[in-house]
Amino acid sequence: MLRRNFLKCCTAGSLGLYPALSLAAQVNGAEVLPPRRTHFDPKAQNLIFVFLTGGMSHVDTFDYKPRLRTDHGRTVPSVDLRGNGRLPLMGSPFRFQAHGQSGLYISELFPHLATVADELCVIRTLHTDIVEHFQAVLAMHTGSATVPMPSLGAWLSYGLGTFNPDLPAYVVLCERLPYAGSQVWDSSFLPPLHQGVRIVPGPEPIPDLRPPAQPATLDQLEQVMLRDVNEFHAARRPGDADLRARTATFDVARGMMRAAPEALDIRREAKATLDSYGIPEGDTVSFGYQCLIARRLIERGVRVVELIDTGSNNNWDAHGNMEEHRPKALRVDRALAALLKDLKRRGLLSQTLVAICTEFGRTPWTDSPQSKGRNHYAKAFTALLAGAGVRGGLAFGETDEFGSTIVANPVHVHDYHATILHLMGIDHTRLVYRYAGRDFRLTDVDGKVVTPILS
Repeated sequence: MLRRNFLKCCTAGSLGLYPALSLAAQVNGAEVLPPRRTHFDPKAQNLIFVFLTGGMSHVDTFDYKPRLRTDHGRTVPSVDLRGNGRLPLMGSPFRFQAHGQSGLYISELFPHLATVADELCVIRTLHTDIVEHFQAVLAMHTGSATVPMPSLGAWLSYGLGTFNPDLPAYVVLCERLPYAGSQVWDSSFLPPLHQGVRIVPGPEPIPDLRPPAQPATLDQLEQVMLRDVNEFHAARRPGDADLRARTATFDVARGMMRAAPEALDIRREAKATLDSYGIPEGDTVSFGYQCLIARRLIERGVRVVELIDTGSNNNWDAHGNMEEHRPKALRVDRALAALLKDLKRRGLLSQTLVAICTEFGRTPWTDSPQSKGRNHYAKAFTALLAGAGVRGGLAFGETDEFGSTIVANPVHVHDYHATILHLMGIDHTRLVYRYAGRDFRLTDVDGKVVTPILS
């Protein structure tokens, strides 16, 4: 913008045209969206989406298959990432036990989650279309395994708006990038305002967040002047979505300078709370810290918080030895159980949906004839839901005696997404965005709500 035009804009604001320009900007969408009306009364107001990267084995965690131990070593027809063949079955090295009043079977990998078994809805018949990490991670986040699409969190931001204009509607706690990188929280063709805001756990989770000290009156005058200019500029370009998103991003950034430092500061939390999550003094990195931050963000009006437990290596991808699942489970188990208990104690679990999932499962047979690990498996795996609107203590769906074939109540990834949207008050067939001459939605042309798991 020319200096002369800049000064004209500033003068216009000082002469009383600011209210008119503000209204023009609001009409053209240059602001953070307030909460929107849902298609029907929602069970959940917020979503905490926990993604366990790499492919957690269903038959070693939540889908108990004693026949695998009985037939351990027996060679069977196999299918995996490398194609078809014959490989030996492998019994789980982990003990299973029934927990809670519901008698839900959970392996020894998750002793803390076992204490909240009656809060968990275990979906044992999830299936996806791709057996490779990159595409399967995209599918679990965006509904598309081939072309990157808007993520689940971006769709919810678009469809529901935010409770707190000082914080993003969609926040991602991600220490290390997962497969597919930032595409998993991207907004794609949705207005850029709706993409996830990544927070990197550590001493400075959001760089340059704290504003420099300066007189409040000077800061306020500067903000009014810049707002005048931005809104005048945007009002003359009503079709520029990127410009509106950029302006809204600046608004959110200013709000985050006010709200985020307090939200990310856990020093005032009770010691008993910190201990329950397994957070030592000074910790700003552990998964326990991240789960506690998720609760604090939900309390402060963030609509969707995603937790990505690890990155694209050193994750749940246990090709060599299933014992590699032990440290991965140890990292998340206590924290996830503490999160569910903490949400319930504060009355938040009744309005918060917690989803815990992975991109696919693992084969009931070994990765290779001499291996103690398992390969990727997309035909059947397990995901969890807990909290608002979900029947706790339920194991839904059934796989065969080896966990290789779904025999009752299959749930595609599209169905999982449709159910999450339903619990948030959204009809997945009506959450639509028109782009390039076509109507798009999270569930594409498929998906059905898994009604038997609804409370």
